[in-house]
Formats: sequence, structure tokens, C-alpha cells
Amino acid sequence: MILLLLGLFIWTAAHYFKRLMPAQRAAMGNAGKGAVAVVLVVSLVLMIYGYRTADYIFVWTPPTFLVHVNNTLMLLALWVYGSSAAKGAKAWPANRIRHPQLTAVKIWALAHLLVNGDLASILLFGGLLAWAVGSVILINRAEPGWTRPETAGTATYARLALISLVLFAVISAVHVWLGVWPFPA
Repeated sequence: MILLLLGLFIWTAAHYFKRLMPAQRAAMGNAGKGAVAVVLVVSLVLMIYGYRTADYIFVWTPPTFLVHVNNTLMLLALWVYGSSAAKGAKAWPANRIRHPQLTAVKIWALAHLLVNGDLASILLFGGLLAWAVGSVILINRAEPGWTRPETAGTATYARLALISLVLFAVISAVHVWLGVWPFPA
């Protein structure tokens, strides 16, 4: 559990560094990008290893119907994350909200909190949800202005739908490979 918490702390600190200490980050120049990237990879390894090796500590039993809610929210999270990927005009909701990628992380974290009732899951997904909420607040304070992008055309929506479904299938396959059945039993 300690490695999981350490990974979460490092992840948050590395992401908040630019917002909370902009002068120090700017002084690092372009070399700082590589250093931050290495720190983020280390934090991911710590979170994943810490989560996978944490003792199971029961907190609550999620109702089985929440698996359907989780899967629906996961499709939505993939859609929302991908909606910001197109250059120029954006698909919904990236054409309406400022932080679609962080919004997708919040949806993903919430979806996983709904179906995991152990302490390690609550710490991991709750911690990443808190990080994403904090990131939105820090970014909005540092850069208050935002201009809404134009709305993408039909082809972008079709590509986004296909990519979201393919990614959902791949992520589901990875879960099965790791021994976690992501569908109703």
C-alpha cells in the first residue's frame, strides 16, 4: 500500500510542479520535460506495482448492476478523452468543455470506484479523481481565459466512435488477461 501511496504522491507532485512552482519549472527549460516524464513513469510503476501487490482490505461490496454502469462510463471516458484529439475542430464534449482529458480521467476514476470495494482501489481511483479535480482548478486559476473550438464534422465523430469501441475492446482484453473479468458474471 505504501508504494501505491508513494506513486500517487509523486504523480500529483510532478503534475502540480508546473502550476505551483512555475519559476522553478521554467528554470529547468526543455530538459525539465524529460525529467518530469521520467518521474511520471516511475510514479506509474509505483502505482501499478503497489496496487497489484496491496493486500485486499474489504471496505464494501458493490452491487452487481454497477458493472453495467462502469462499462457505460468507460465507453464515455474513452469518447470524452478522444474528443480532444482532432486538430482544429473538436467533437463533443471537447467543443464545449475546457478539460476533456481530465474530465475523462474523472469519469474513469468514478467508474472504477463504483465497482471496486477494496481499500487499494479506493485509494488509487479516489486519489486520481482528486488529482484530476485539483488539476482543473490549478489550470483554470493559472490560465483563466479559454476559447471554445469549432465543432468537428461527421467524419470525426465516426472515427471517434470506432476508436472508442476498439480501445474499449483492447482495455477489456487487458483486464481479462490480468485476471479481472470486466463484464457481468
